[in-house]
Amino acid sequence: MRAIIIGGGIGGLTAALALQAAGIEAEVFESAAEVRPLGVGINLQPHAVRELTELGLGEALAATGLATQEFRYANRFGQTIWAEPRGLAAGYRWPQYSIHRGRLQVLLWRAAEARLGAARVQAGKRLVDVTQDAAGVTARFADDTSAQGDVLIAADGIHSAVRAGFFPGEGAPKWNGALLWRATSLAPPFLTGASMVQAGHRDTKFVCYPIGSAPDGRSIVNWIAEQRFPTDTPWSREDWNRPGRIEDFLPIFADWNFGWLDVPALIRAADAVYEFPMVDRDPLPWWTRGRVTLLGDAAHPMYPIGSNGASQAILDARWLALQLATRPNAEAALAAYEAARRPATAAVVEANRGDGPDRVMDIVHARAPLGFERLEEVVPRAELEATVMGYKRLAGFDPETLNRRESWSVPAAG
Repeated sequence: MRAIIIGGGIGGLTAALALQAAGIEAEVFESAAEVRPLGVGINLQPHAVRELTELGLGEALAATGLATQEFRYANRFGQTIWAEPRGLAAGYRWPQYSIHRGRLQVLLWRAAEARLGAARVQAGKRLVDVTQDAAGVTARFADDTSAQGDVLIAADGIHSAVRAGFFPGEGAPKWNGALLWRATSLAPPFLTGASMVQAGHRDTKFVCYPIGSAPDGRSIVNWIAEQRFPTDTPWSREDWNRPGRIEDFLPIFADWNFGWLDVPALIRAADAVYEFPMVDRDPLPWWTRGRVTLLGDAAHPMYPIGSNGASQAILDARWLALQLATRPNAEAALAAYEAARRPATAAVVEANRGDGPDRVMDIVHARAPLGFERLEEVVPRAELEATVMGYKRLAGFDPETLNRRESWSVPAAG
């Protein structure tokens, strides 16, 4: 079997590595002229780290990212709503990593070049057409080249050309009214030195976590400032590299100095800020047509809540590789892949639209908008725990379930 993968992002590259590990020939075609470490930080949850570790990338991840030790929700005054250990400290067998998205993509790209061969990982290949018949599938590119395979995996992102061909009337992604301003800044370490913090509530939120350390001991802190606007406010096509202006949002957070974290100082320390509208798409009724299927953001773009976008793409890739390696034919494999992953990711998309685990901040803000003296008088801990743990179970990374789940690696022959 030979697989064509459209898109050299995190999902597409993980799919290539997983297929190669399963003994299936794969080739990656990325539309960008070159892959560079662009963007800002993301979190890889333990269920995704497990899959990359089982692909032999554990040491590379540890060297590239920072193992998250703690997660904390706070209100806009810095009062703690919920705090918990993360990764190994929470009983997982695998860490959680805070990592630069672009550096992760480059790590995966280089691993794919080394394992598949550089000729099978190509940049500058913009897809223009896909055709298929009983014998296979053909992808044609803007440079008048083409590729043939038994299956085609469309991992070409939220603006997927393959998805647009499947659903030509779908239109633009749906904006929920929130704008995100994202950046990295050098700042003194806060809390454990490896803590992820979300503060505020649904309409005004600040998220930050370190993704590394500078030589002078300061942390390289990834942060996101979020503000919600009326949904009829004009917005531009989302692009992680569109510059933003600090003066557009710094006044919103001007008094957010918690003592243990100085939010306005963190914002002012950024060299460059990027602006991004929070968008997703509705879950699809199907992903697969014949020998062609969708993966990652092409299949299920979701709000960046719960640190699940990249992680779910990695789970897609690994499960798909297992099906292609163990099912009797391509059609059966793609059907089994979609049957498992489409409902699971649709549930995450819908949960994120309801703010997922971040809803604990909204609960406290609604009941105590001016802060609190005793949290238990505002909300019972059991209510908070049910919200946080319920999301982990839905997204597939509660510790007990993940630790006991069988590996998705293809069993070795013999």
